[in-house]
Amino acid sequence: MKQLKSMFGIIAISLFCFATSKTERTITGKVTDEKGAAIAGVTVKLCNSPKGVNTNANGEYSITVQEKTSCISFSGVGLQSQTVSVKESNIINVKMVVTSSEMDEVIIQVPYGTVKKIVYVSSEQTIRIRGNASIPQLLSGSFAGVTVTNPNSGYYEKNKIKDNKYIDKDGNDEGYSRECYDKITENPFLSTKQNPLSTFSIDVDAASYSNVRRFLNNGTIPPAGAVRIEEMINYFKYDYPQPTNNLPFTINTEQAICPWNTKHQLVLVGLQGKKIDEDKLPSASLTFLVDVSGSMYGEGRLPLVKSSLLMLVDKLREQDKVAIVVYAGNAGLVLPSTSNKTDIRNALTRLEAGGSTAGGAGIKLAYKTAIDNFIKGGNNRVILCTDGDFNVGTSSDDELERLIEEERKSGVFLTVLGFGMGNYQDAKMEKLADKGNGNHAYIDGINEAKKVFLNEFGGTLFTIAKDVKLQIEFNPKQVKEYKLIGYENRMLAKEDFNNDKKDAGELGSGHTVTALYEIVPKGSDEKNVSDVDELRYQKNAKQISNDLQANEIMFLKLRYKNPDDSTSKLIESVVAKRMNTIENASENLKFATAVAEFGMLLRNSEFKGNASYESAKSLATNSIGKDVEGYRKEFLELLSKAAIVNKTAKR
Repeated sequence: MKQLKSMFGIIAISLFCFATSKTERTITGKVTDEKGAAIAGVTVKLCNSPKGVNTNANGEYSITVQEKTSCISFSGVGLQSQTVSVKESNIINVKMVVTSSEMDEVIIQVPYGTVKKIVYVSSEQTIRIRGNASIPQLLSGSFAGVTVTNPNSGYYEKNKIKDNKYIDKDGNDEGYSRECYDKITENPFLSTKQNPLSTFSIDVDAASYSNVRRFLNNGTIPPAGAVRIEEMINYFKYDYPQPTNNLPFTINTEQAICPWNTKHQLVLVGLQGKKIDEDKLPSASLTFLVDVSGSMYGEGRLPLVKSSLLMLVDKLREQDKVAIVVYAGNAGLVLPSTSNKTDIRNALTRLEAGGSTAGGAGIKLAYKTAIDNFIKGGNNRVILCTDGDFNVGTSSDDELERLIEEERKSGVFLTVLGFGMGNYQDAKMEKLADKGNGNHAYIDGINEAKKVFLNEFGGTLFTIAKDVKLQIEFNPKQVKEYKLIGYENRMLAKEDFNNDKKDAGELGSGHTVTALYEIVPKGSDEKNVSDVDELRYQKNAKQISNDLQANEIMFLKLRYKNPDDSTSKLIESVVAKRMNTIENASENLKFATAVAEFGMLLRNSEFKGNASYESAKSLATNSIGKDVEGYRKEFLELLSKAAIVNKTAKR
């Protein structure tokens, strides 16, 4: 009997293996040009499926297909695309025709994952490469019809680095790699008499700090455009009290003498978002939108994306669901919306990079998927993971901004997560988040992913108030001039404050938002930096009466909307003058001031006064607080690195 059971077991296993082998098989092959030369980097994809691989340096590929797979497509830059029917054979070799059309530029992936820029300069397709001198040797012979110039004898010599910029052999500035940052024009000091109102949108983004950290950890000072001081300040949590009423946040203010100019004063405005217990958060319908283009190949890119999202999946609850959309040359739905964590993990694990980047198409499909799976009263959100290097279809900043503005009307929020280096499009990423009712973070490692998805789960993914904006009226009896530190790309016209159609920032569960003003007190002997001629028609304007709280330093107004509302609510608060020394200020104000000072030094701000790394470090050291996650202690280490890198750069 035992022998009979054993025999049946063997037969059953054999039948299972036979069935499996019949439904799935591996096809291998080699891609060459018409002369038989191997072609590397060809995208090999299953028809009607996002699944694909790239040929290696020898032109070889290996791809798993299902029995129902009818064809495989082959495509590549400068090559005529081909589609081949899948038949009985497990070996499919392909010869591809090299086209002679010129191209402006293309991104190529070298073996160790660094993206380089290649420019096609003639019909012979001679390429010119920025970067390491050994790269042409690595690429030589890998691309049919392409001549790789030697950097020591052709267009480029081995690049020199100066002030974080690539310089060509003629001394021309070639820009900082292919990373893109918007220029920041710092907020100036404004006369309270001429400009009594300061209006801006809140900002909970924290991408700038982790990106700056990446530069400093690599031994370089970041470009000035990468240093957004408000994002650096708001990377950290502050110990503000939780709301005790039905409002979604508390408003907190504090004042102290400015450490980098003791004739000036600092005013802190801090918001504390109401923290909602995770088990009481609304159900979430999340759509992962993952860039799987060729530029996402390599460490710090797609592998980190997958690890980060897998970490988030572990955090999700039974009532939460996820859909996955990917895009490269085109966009596709990899996984319909589901709460099955096993299916979600398997779909993420299978993702591979290859192809061009059709970002606009991916965004459209992701929003459509999110709308199709919309949970009324729930948290409906697209989570975009990319380096922002869109190059196919809708790709310009203007086109993408209009697309996002249109899509946000659906009630779907947006989280933009940046990955990679060398080609990171920071400016584009920030605009997408700003226009899409969302937030923006830069993930430079698994610890940052942990911060975003685990430690700040509610703040990242669950909005408690949207279109939050502040308007502050300074009292000319107390304030001669003022300057908002940071928030340059969040400034609003004074008329925007009461306009409910004007988009502004979002606040998540448990999030804090901090802003700092540097003010010149009334009676200061400093010459006004914002002097203009006296206004003819306002000479007799009614002055503030002595009985109108002459001790008030400013009047604060805040507008916000509940996540599902279109009409804003107003909160008003009078702020009395209560000046303190910076040494006796709270840990909140001291630490925020240290981060602001650090940011001004990195930017080499014209307003930095007597700022120094030593001063910033002293303030930060004395305001570490509880620091459960250790982020403030890490900031101290970063200050030390920045001081060393800055000193080295000046030599």
